[in-house]
Amino acid sequence: MNLARSLRRVAVIMSLGVVGLGMVGCGEGPEAKTANVKSGPMPEGEAWTGVYFHPVYGYLHLVEEGANVVGKWKRADQSKWGEMSGTKAGNVLHYAWKEHNLGGMSVGAAATTKGKGYFVYKMDQENRPYLEGQFGLDDSEVGTDWRNMKQPRMQPDLKSIPGETDGQPATTF
Repeated sequence: MNLARSLRRVAVIMSLGVVGLGMVGCGEGPEAKTANVKSGPMPEGEAWTGVYFHPVYGYLHLVEEGANVVGKWKRADQSKWGEMSGTKAGNVLHYAWKEHNLGGMSVGAAATTKGKGYFVYKMDQENRPYLEGQFGLDDSEVGTDWRNMKQPRMQPDLKSIPGETDGQPATTF
């Protein structure tokens, strides 16, 4: 009886080990991280549509289309361009993004990075609008801070940021 009981225990332990290895083998990485932000009212007289600036990511052009917001940017060093599409709720925008390399040695999947992110539309102490948020890689929408100042008297022009993917014009997602 002791031998039968011991063999059952070994079998159970081994099966648990196989299940555990199977889960590791599935390539499950860390869980996607979602921003914990609550939307509030949009500041009076303000709109998402506009051009915003960040010293690294350059000019971000955003255009509202109903509850959706689409945008494009070209990095200040001209190395990459990006596109985004998301849904707004009050002063919060959750979006998906893709950024593409311009030239260089990167081709195929390495030429494009993607992820998710969020912005909160705010006003600074001098009553100037800005976007404060983060973006993450793949399914995470947090990871890297991204703050943009809205540029007065600049109108967004998505077509001013040329960019193609695999020979095809960029599309919203």
